[in-house]
Amino acid sequence: MNPAANRPMTTASRNPVDVFDGRTFDAVLFDMDGTLISSIHVTERCWGVWMQEYGYQPEHYHQFHGTPARAIIEQLVPQEDREAAFQRILALEMGSTDGIITMAGAPEAVAAIPPSRRAIVTSSTRDLALVRLGITGLGMDTMVTADDVDNGKPHPDPFLLAARLLGVDPQRCLVIEDAPSGLRAGRAAGCATLGVPGTHNLEDLDADAVIESLYHIRFIYDDMAGIRIIAA
Repeated sequence: MNPAANRPMTTASRNPVDVFDGRTFDAVLFDMDGTLISSIHVTERCWGVWMQEYGYQPEHYHQFHGTPARAIIEQLVPQEDREAAFQRILALEMGSTDGIITMAGAPEAVAAIPPSRRAIVTSSTRDLALVRLGITGLGMDTMVTADDVDNGKPHPDPFLLAARLLGVDPQRCLVIEDAPSGLRAGRAAGCATLGVPGTHNLEDLDADAVIESLYHIRFIYDDMAGIRIIAA
């Protein structure tokens, strides 16, 4: 049984079915880790090793969830050592895939939206994203990664690029994210935001709407009207 089936839906005041009632979107922009797939334990394990190697406690990584690796390293490592530090975390993550799973409701959400109306926007590198998506069987024609932008989340650039690649107005996009930095980026891009618990609790997510799991909602696509949200 899907564990999300036993969890209650979000209270009506922040439930996307209510918040977005009567509203449609031209595209949905999904974060990857903690939203479509869960590699949290893998990521924290790898970054915990990295943190110790660079003189920090393993839990020091927790504050950086949703932040691109290079941006983390820029804050913690002297400039002359940054490329080696980046290659080290990349090697750790590329070589650790045990425990990566698909989030509840994610396959159904992706399948309900045409490829031309959806994108993945992730702080992972492209190679790492492709490895993790390959394990779970999820994938999209349009994907924006840390390799594609100079300024990653919480800057709006990744979501603006995704909207441009899809040929849609960012203000007609819905961003689905599990991290505060991603939600800030989506809001800065002018998108509507939906928070899901992955790396953070719902009460820590400042979004237009929140939901316990994608399992609890369904996306309905109409070629003329666009994408709308209903209760599952």
